[in-house]
Amino acid sequence: MIAGDIALDVARRGSRPLAPEFPESLHWINRAGRVRLGELRGQIVLVLFWNGASTSSANLLAELRQLEKRHPDAFVPVCIHTPRYAAQRSDAAVLKAANRQRLRMPVANDADGQAWKQFAIGAWPTSLLIDTDGALAARLVGEGRGQEIEDAIIQLRDEQPAQARVGVPASPHGARMDVDGPLAFPAHALATETRLFVSDTAHHRILECSHDGRVLRQFGSGTPGTWDGQLAACGLHSPQGLAIDRHLLYVADSGNHCVRRIRLDTGDVETVLGAGRPAYTNVEAQGGGSRAAINAPHAVLVEGDVLYVAATGQHQILRAELRHQQVATIAGDGRSEVRDGIGGQSSLAQPMALATMSGQMLIADAGGNAIRRLRFADLALMTLAGSSPWEPGNRNGVGGEARLAYPCGLAVSDNRVYVADTMNDRLCTLDPYSGQLATMEIDRALHEPQGMSFGAGSL
Repeated sequence: MIAGDIALDVARRGSRPLAPEFPESLHWINRAGRVRLGELRGQIVLVLFWNGASTSSANLLAELRQLEKRHPDAFVPVCIHTPRYAAQRSDAAVLKAANRQRLRMPVANDADGQAWKQFAIGAWPTSLLIDTDGALAARLVGEGRGQEIEDAIIQLRDEQPAQARVGVPASPHGARMDVDGPLAFPAHALATETRLFVSDTAHHRILECSHDGRVLRQFGSGTPGTWDGQLAACGLHSPQGLAIDRHLLYVADSGNHCVRRIRLDTGDVETVLGAGRPAYTNVEAQGGGSRAAINAPHAVLVEGDVLYVAATGQHQILRAELRHQQVATIAGDGRSEVRDGIGGQSSLAQPMALATMSGQMLIADAGGNAIRRLRFADLALMTLAGSSPWEPGNRNGVGGEARLAYPCGLAVSDNRVYVADTMNDRLCTLDPYSGQLATMEIDRALHEPQGMSFGAGSL
């Protein structure tokens, strides 16, 4: 058994446990041939266990990309994907998740969890550092560990003279990067009577379109960045949810950990919330200003000068009064759970979509496999349908009898709620009063549906 964080200052070279070899059951989905730890002796290896539906994994991958740029020849990165949902078990699903993250390093599909068990992994993401002797030198669990990983790599490198890096780059064989079409992993859509706005997420831009699909304007250069500007002369990074108030379009700029505002009359893009770095404390502990850090926002709602944000990476719902530069947590204690309660005494798990109806907010609590309702009057959070983070499924029913799998989209019309049940490849209707969930019958196959919107009489 390999358990617990292993620190370099207590586990010196020569006394570290030898890392086990990767199991033969791993499928290497973006290269021809296998990766073997035994063939990487003499090099520092970083093994990352991740999941495509984990916001923390996405945040850590962003940190590691920067680490690779700073130390391009210092270590060999290897990613192992272990599924959380049945829909993530296939090689095709893992390849899609890797493409969404633009991963160039070798990626393995641990469909049956053999590597997860063999390395005694307990959570996504977990980073393992293997030293040049093939021994486990460090284990770091969670995101926000980039600096610790970098320090550990530098110490390992200093233990032994540098050697030429052989490397195991991803092979072109089977490595399809699905980012070259008109859209790349579009995450959300917002329809008005005359326009359709699309988060072209992996192209790092927002498209303003007509209802027949003609692109009218582009916001964001297409290169990930965080600079303000006008139209395409600005930087977005993996934009997600959208909300509109007259001529103002708000964007959950997830990869930049902030909320942007687009002035549709002029095309100007500006930052209204977020400090550009992921938050690991409540906004109240940061002073509550509108530049307080937030973590991977995926959804926004706007009512005048009040902005509601699903801070997905910190499992909370925030309320920002833009005029007074004040931000407060209105739901979620920061723990990834499904727990009903009042305000900060409740828990959410990766909230991914928001919608409003008659004095309440509806929340697609993706990581909790549930749809939640937050009353504005008393901030009471309750579960309308679904179960818990570890009870996904595909079942119609009432309230807690229903089962969902990573629901990421919501839309409301005429007191009926529509749900994108993402990992079940289906759309559902939900009665917000009885909690009855039912599958919609449509004549089109869906693949991980996410963003939903009503406009001009259509869903």
